[in-house]
Amino acid sequence: QVQLVESGGGSVQAGGSLRLSCVASGYTYSSYYMAWFRQAPGKEREGVAALYTGDGSTYYADSVKGQFTISQDNAKNTLYLQMNSLKPEDTAMYYCTATRTLARAQKDWRYGWRYNYWGQGTQVTVSS
Repeated sequence: QVQLVESGGGSVQAGGSLRLSCVASGYTYSSYYMAWFRQAPGKEREGVAALYTGDGSTYYADSVKGQFTISQDNAKNTLYLQMNSLKPEDTAMYYCTATRTLARAQKDWRYGWRYNYWGQGTQVTVSS
């Protein structure tokens, strides 16, 4: 059973940076699609960025391109999300998620229901 544990959230002022981490354990296969989603109060869950651990391919929501960077450290089984120039609208609970396959990754990475494993989330609060 894959387990995902997020950390790194917190409270920052607008313009600040945070780096979220997601430590994965219990992997059965060598490659997974991993992603970060976020959900703000009263809003739908939103896919932020995804990465395929097999070849490092990355995918981003248009709203965070150039602002967020997703990366991995295979040796540590850790997924990261570097978030720069944070804005109040980035305030949300951020979740790490993983799935073994995505038939059409370019299109499907942003749909939460495609993923099988979820962490508990880490809160990010950006004040103006």
